[in-house]
Amino acid sequence: MKIIAPSFTVLDHLDQQSLAVRIEYCGRICYKSEDRITHESALPFVEKMAEHGHNSVLEMGVVTLEVCAEASAIYELFLCQPKYLHISREENRLLITGSIRAFREMLMFHPDCAVIRATCALLNDRHPYFFSNILPEGGLAAVPSILVRKVPLEEVERLPMRERAKHRYLAVKFVVNRAVTHEIVRHRVCSFLQESQRYCRYSDDKFGSEVTFIKPMFWEEGSAEYAIWQQAMQETEQLYLRLLETSTAQAARTVLPNSCKTEIIVYANLEQWRHIFKLRCSKAAEPSMREVMVPLREEFQRRFPGVFV
Repeated sequence: MKIIAPSFTVLDHLDQQSLAVRIEYCGRICYKSEDRITHESALPFVEKMAEHGHNSVLEMGVVTLEVCAEASAIYELFLCQPKYLHISREENRLLITGSIRAFREMLMFHPDCAVIRATCALLNDRHPYFFSNILPEGGLAAVPSILVRKVPLEEVERLPMRERAKHRYLAVKFVVNRAVTHEIVRHRVCSFLQESQRYCRYSDDKFGSEVTFIKPMFWEEGSAEYAIWQQAMQETEQLYLRLLETSTAQAARTVLPNSCKTEIIVYANLEQWRHIFKLRCSKAAEPSMREVMVPLREEFQRRFPGVFV
């Protein structure tokens, strides 16, 4: 078996990639199939995700749009009670940020809304592979009375602090134990993709034919308590590998403990990250959670000094 320390990586390099590349990078964490990424693999991957309705994967691509429309069209949009879209309004100008999933579902459930048709028409023109299986009869065309423009990230970065916190998204990959991820996913406004024990078969060569565990912070290495934990993990690994000889990964995983290493990508706007840090960095938070969240908050404070204090 292998024992490693918990860690995190801010995935800001993905902000410079296309939506398809970004979504594939995040989506392949579930099956740990990153070795299949090539220069041509992103489009087939996202097309498959959209075709089969793997909506959680499509949450890993977020866009910000500027919409200029008459008050009646804006009113019609708000009557649709748009889910998972962050909207700022200044008279007849809207700033709308949301994931590909959010825009797809708005089009599916409210295809007659003019603002939704206009925004999705622009997105479909730029990224047709996200909408090809849900286009309304007759397709999508720009709405002459509604102007839609994609807002580049550099422009989002220059927004006033309050608006920036709402529209600036950032992804973080955590390598932690499963007890920590059980708590992280309670933040339901965020998007998550996690390594799947159902499909990952840790007897395979790419996993070193072993189970990886996260070193617990509760006991010093060499202590009697640590020795008990280490023995329990060794015995668990042996049982898991033995079950894999006759069972599927989803069956064998039932013996795996909370200490198992897992990878999870959390994607949220700065406003939500601020809320996460408030809860998960407090002295009352679970210690293993604080172990990664406190240094991550310090990293965010360096990057966004006006938003995180």
